[in-house]
Amino acid sequence: MKFIDEAKIVVAAGDGGNGIASFRRDKYEPEGGPDGGDGGNGGSVHVVADRNINTLIEYRYARRHNAQRGQNGGSSDCYGRRGKDLTLHVPVGTTIADINSNELLADLDVDGKKVLLAKGGRGGLGNIHFKSSVNRTPRQCTRGDQGEQRELRLELRLLADVGLLGLPNAGKSTFLRAVSAARPKVADYPFTTLQPQLGVVRVDHDQSFVIADIPGLIDGAAEGAGLGIRFLKHLARTRLLLHIVDLAPLDPAADPVQDAETIIRELEKYDPELAARPRWLVLNKLDLIAEEDREQRVADFLHASRAGAAASACFRISAISGDGCRELTRKLQQALQALPAATSAATPAATASATAFADHFFADDPQGD
Repeated sequence: MKFIDEAKIVVAAGDGGNGIASFRRDKYEPEGGPDGGDGGNGGSVHVVADRNINTLIEYRYARRHNAQRGQNGGSSDCYGRRGKDLTLHVPVGTTIADINSNELLADLDVDGKKVLLAKGGRGGLGNIHFKSSVNRTPRQCTRGDQGEQRELRLELRLLADVGLLGLPNAGKSTFLRAVSAARPKVADYPFTTLQPQLGVVRVDHDQSFVIADIPGLIDGAAEGAGLGIRFLKHLARTRLLLHIVDLAPLDPAADPVQDAETIIRELEKYDPELAARPRWLVLNKLDLIAEEDREQRVADFLHASRAGAAASACFRISAISGDGCRELTRKLQQALQALPAATSAATPAATASATAFADHFFADDPQGD
């Protein structure tokens, strides 16, 4: 199924039914009193998070969603039937905002969470409500109120514990394949992932966490270049970032130090709070470097790179062969147990907690191997 993570829709609650003016005309009471009933309330529009749905594709093609209108009132004190509510089902992790006011209406981060999007109109009053001692034949009645209508923007933000960062072809998809059952496309020629991928990493029979692989970022991504700006939001709920760097690029002109700086720069421009989130550096493709040159290549990178200095920890792996991946996932699991639950934004407490954990956990193992 095609992955759709954004949609714009219009929701309209039902209008209230109209009240009516009516008078009783029975056989033995030809001039009876008022008996006009009220109109029914219009149906409302709700949205609920559903773990059985994983994309917003349904709302990409069905743009308008209407709840049922309330029924008009009837004679003989008959009240109109209430309109049926409409409930929209969306993936867990969906945020919903009003396009016109930019107000955030819902953040559906828990399965089963339900939110009112548009309230149905109130039914009109029949003339039985206007009867009094001085007005015994009221002919007044009221129309039903209009239901609310909103133009909404739906955005799906994946729920994952760990987010993968890196330039195209840094090896993020290969790493995801190495540590989980996910099977994103990989090949021996340069290309970039076109849609986010999720993988569940099982460390033990009762220990697991979720990794999100987003399309690779390029220079200018925060201003809209490439695909990265569309998918950076999927990192918003992650608790820890893995910054994967290709230490042996195929292009002789490529510079791993500059590549790493590009990622940090784009992250800071997109969301400073996200840039401040705990981030571990993962130096990939060491299998392509001669064994006698590896230590010097790593040392040169860490000395010249701001990414290395800012990272909470540094790991050396070869995603294609799996070297170092098992140890990395084990330490990730332990780190996640020490971090607060996922939130939509990083907090100073979360960052301080992760830094303290890294200082303690890697005190005797600065390279993470």
